[in-house]
Amino acid sequence: MATQPQKKNARSSSQKRKKPVNKSRPQKQSDIKKKNENTFKKSLFIVSGVLLMISMVAFGYFLGQNDMLKTVESTVPTYIVDAQSGKKQLLQDLSKLETQKIEINKYESKNSESQKEDWEKKVLTFEKETLVKPLHQLKVKEVEVDSLVKKPKLVIIIDDVATARQLKKIQALKMNITPSIFPPSERSMKSHTLARGLKHYMIHLPMESGSAQFNKQYKTLKTTFTKEQIVARAKELRLLFPTAKYVNNHTGSVFTNDYKRMLMLYTALKKEGFIFVDSRTIASTKVPKIAKKFGDVYMARDTFIDNVHNVQTIHKQLRKAVEIAKKRGHAVAIGHPHDITMKALSRAGTILKDVELVYIDDLMTI
Repeated sequence: MATQPQKKNARSSSQKRKKPVNKSRPQKQSDIKKKNENTFKKSLFIVSGVLLMISMVAFGYFLGQNDMLKTVESTVPTYIVDAQSGKKQLLQDLSKLETQKIEINKYESKNSESQKEDWEKKVLTFEKETLVKPLHQLKVKEVEVDSLVKKPKLVIIIDDVATARQLKKIQALKMNITPSIFPPSERSMKSHTLARGLKHYMIHLPMESGSAQFNKQYKTLKTTFTKEQIVARAKELRLLFPTAKYVNNHTGSVFTNDYKRMLMLYTALKKEGFIFVDSRTIASTKVPKIAKKFGDVYMARDTFIDNVHNVQTIHKQLRKAVEIAKKRGHAVAIGHPHDITMKALSRAGTILKDVELVYIDDLMTI
């Protein structure tokens, strides 16, 4: 009788021990949920960290670009082209640009070895684009260049211009060619009016030569003239051509070879604001000596291009002028308003490709 209650108690005790086992399943689900939450938090933290690192790298790169520009801007020659004016200039201090509309080009050079000496081998250049933005936002790269020297300059002067037809033929070429206009003469007593409205032109002044025929031209300056006559002629030229800057001689082999008379003329022209360009119609011209006396640059003709009237010879003379320009940096060629000369110039594109064709006043500013 005493053992029965013990069995009953043993059964109930066994039952009590099994109950915790039955509660184990809901506890595992809770653990899994907590584990998933922890995993999500860790992933979020990692992603945030990666994004932060990317942001820091990008910011560092931005600062690095700025630092690079600041380092090179004072030492590397950089050319810019203004997008509105098209004018080129060498800029040493990039910070001066601040924000403005500009076009910046990568420059490639084909100049000779002799023109490279004063230039850096490496240059900071910008991918070509026209924009309105701060300069530091431009894309930058460093490139090797042979040279940054500009093309040699060539001036072509067309003498003996006396009529509107001749001037129109020159203008029709659409080339930077300087017409040299006669003062009033038998050819046209109103030739000076051709200069009205022209920005680039010269005065073609008749001066004494060894030819009696040429010396008959209206108001040709002669070595027999007095100082007063020469001064009066210079003043008359200023009245006829109020905007003119340059004068070159028509014929004049005798006059330019006379030191005393040429000095009188040179002095009188300077007082009227003129610059004399020697056509060099005689090798013994005294103009170089006189220019040196005044401390002036001696500017003179290097070649005549159309003494022989055919295209092939004119092109040959143009090539000669181009070669002089390449060696010296500039050259002056003189031609005349013949139809054959105009034809030859219109076909001279490939001959002139290695030089910059400029007006006489552009050359005198170098």
